[in-house]
Amino acid sequence: MIDTTTNTGLHAFVAERVLSRYIRGGMRAVDLGAGPGAMAMRIRSMGCEVLAVDRDAEGFRADVPHIALDLDGADFATRLGASSFDLVTAIEVIEHVESPIGFLRNVGRLLAPGAVAVLTTPNVDSLAARIKFFTTGKVRTMDERSEPTHISPIFWDLLRRQLLPRAGVKLREHFLFPQNGYQLTRKSIAGALRFVATLSSSQVITGDNHVLVVERLP
Repeated sequence: MIDTTTNTGLHAFVAERVLSRYIRGGMRAVDLGAGPGAMAMRIRSMGCEVLAVDRDAEGFRADVPHIALDLDGADFATRLGASSFDLVTAIEVIEHVESPIGFLRNVGRLLAPGAVAVLTTPNVDSLAARIKFFTTGKVRTMDERSEPTHISPIFWDLLRRQLLPRAGVKLREHFLFPQNGYQLTRKSIAGALRFVATLSSSQVITGDNHVLVVERLP
């Protein structure tokens, strides 16, 4: 099995809870920001023809086709083939790009009619993240102790009101991982956070990662 630097269990959750409901054998898929290729291999094992894409092939270990491409490019969809993929995945990628709207716009352009894209990103609206910002003024998973290429926090309200409509895509489904919990928080604190979260009406107060299923606007 190919290692991944994402939160433990995130790939399995995406595959079992989300992709299994959308994938049909023979679909053409592209995995953006593929890294070593762990998700690309999962998708291939589910019966898809997969293309892996990342800035370069360094560390790529999957037995699937790979293209080196800068996902900060203004029109990378044209390079890959507009409207030519039945499934697009981008696992923990959008927070690395310079323009989330531009990235989402390209994701939408890649989708064939009726296709979906599945994206994940850190949940910077969780209770744990809000407490961190309140006490330190720093965004969780985006500070100096985090992955240095995390540059674009995705805030839930702005995502729905601004980013998705401007990019020409819409949200079809939304999940949180882990469900009703906090994997990145010490267990002694996570239990208290779960209790406090029950007092909030926020849709995104728990979970360390968003899992988004998006489709093109008509």
